[in-house]
Amino acid sequence: MTLFTERAAQALNDGHLQVALNRATTQLKSRRTEALSSLEDVEQIRDLARNTKLNILSNLGDNLLKFEERLKENGVHVHWAAKSEDANAKVVEIAKQHHVKKIVKSKSMVTEEIRLNASVLRAGFDIVETDLGEYIVQLAEDHPSHIIVPIIHKTREDVGRVMQERLGVPFSDDPEELAWTARRKLRREFLNADMGITGANFGVVETGTICLVTNEGNGRMVTSLPKVHIVLMGIEKLLPTLADLDLFLKLLARSATGQKLTVYTTLIHGPRREGEDGPQEVHVILLDNGRSRLLAGELAESLACIRCGACLNVCPIYKNIGGHAYGDTYAGPIGSVITPGLRGLTDWSELPAASTLCGACREVCPLRIDIPRMLLALRQKAMEELRQPAGLTLGMKAFSAIAALPRLYRLVAAMGRWLLRRLGKNGWVSSSFLPIRNWTKVRDLKTPAKTTFQQLWQARGRNDGG
Repeated sequence: MTLFTERAAQALNDGHLQVALNRATTQLKSRRTEALSSLEDVEQIRDLARNTKLNILSNLGDNLLKFEERLKENGVHVHWAAKSEDANAKVVEIAKQHHVKKIVKSKSMVTEEIRLNASVLRAGFDIVETDLGEYIVQLAEDHPSHIIVPIIHKTREDVGRVMQERLGVPFSDDPEELAWTARRKLRREFLNADMGITGANFGVVETGTICLVTNEGNGRMVTSLPKVHIVLMGIEKLLPTLADLDLFLKLLARSATGQKLTVYTTLIHGPRREGEDGPQEVHVILLDNGRSRLLAGELAESLACIRCGACLNVCPIYKNIGGHAYGDTYAGPIGSVITPGLRGLTDWSELPAASTLCGACREVCPLRIDIPRMLLALRQKAMEELRQPAGLTLGMKAFSAIAALPRLYRLVAAMGRWLLRRLGKNGWVSSSFLPIRNWTKVRDLKTPAKTTFQQLWQARGRNDGG
């Protein structure tokens, strides 16, 4: 078995994981449906948001330069990072310049993407996750398995055991008590931190504004208490104006958690001014890390993703195997596009195949991103560029040759139906039949009918005098 298949099989056999996934995805899906129903003209808003995002991506280079100019006018230091190594090196460099000892960090998928924590720890700095879910992930030496809910794969009992083992506190599975335990531990970290690191949900070109949306107060603490604040931001996160930001905020919270608006919406314009609280310096690192390559190809639409996680909650694959089976930062349908797009198809060619192509992801996406189309494009690219199993290659060539000859095709099909009926028992084909053994491991195959649809149709035509 391949690595993805092994991870998926392990997840499917994990009853505990199945309970956690079903509980969380079902709740998130129903909350999203209810929340969107409260938004007037929601379909028109989705269309407008989609057009806005695709338009700014179509001229991303110029918009990034305008955004950089506005940031600098606001007193922000701007850095460009072509690769993850460049971004990590810049963070370490800034930390050394300011003699930083402790770093606190708010939830950020892009920092997970570039493996920032590991890089910072190797450089000798202490870094602490402050989002509750990310904090548990860090304590457990684990990694997030959902874009919005990092510990969707854990139950509250799991969280209680992690805190008991790592923090030495009495076991509890009460969510309120667990939250208070984390709050007490993290308060000292906020007060002692020299640097705060966040991602960015959006960057507004018009005003040079960074927008962060969170449901915990940690985001505000990370961006205001330390003397230095670093924002790590993918270059695709831009929006034209604050009016557009209002539009996207209405969709993001509803699609992600079923809220009309997140608890904290933080707008950052730059370092503190005289008489204000906040950091002395703000640095924005604009990260490419493969995004320009995505933008130039047929996967460009994936850069419109606002990381709401709605597609994960409806995907029949994700709902059964969870995020860890995907093997990288981004999971679910959108992850099956983004990961091969950013990392390359060679090591991630299985992900586009981890889909039923049911289209549920496209239906729930607030921007109607056509994920199924891009998954098919990646599958085709994998067939063209990567070496395929010899059996599959020969089989497809044989099928192509036979299908081009109608009489031969009908003869071979008839022989195949006859063979499968002979192998069948009680109306089902045995899963031990070698050519289809792998396929029938997780599927049932009925024996073919004696009369095909085409034969029935032709007979009907004759009977009707056709």
